[in-house]
Amino acid sequence: MPKRAEKAESGGADCCGPDCCGGGGCCGSGVGGGCSVEAVVRIDARGQMVLPKEVRASAGIVAGDKIAVVSWSQGDQVCCLGLVRADALADSVRRTYGPLLSSIARG
Repeated sequence: MPKRAEKAESGGADCCGPDCCGGGGCCGSGVGGGCSVEAVVRIDARGQMVLPKEVRASAGIVAGDKIAVVSWSQGDQVCCLGLVRADALADSVRRTYGPLLSSIARG
């Protein structure tokens, strides 16, 4: 049985509750679609997990794809973990920071 998250020391908000991660729960800002629990997986002795076939299929994940593990913290406690396709994360970083870096480079 999964261990329940303890209240974070900073602020006392429930980890992964409505006040976690900037007020948007585990989904960050709450912008866009919605969050849902797709599966509960077990971590084996080697630290590995298996994403169920249905989850991989619905996300379009195939063998060899790179997935970034993204964490949200409250104080020193990691309260939420998410998986993001590495290519989508890279595109997001480029869109967010590309214009800023270009303007800095132009000086």
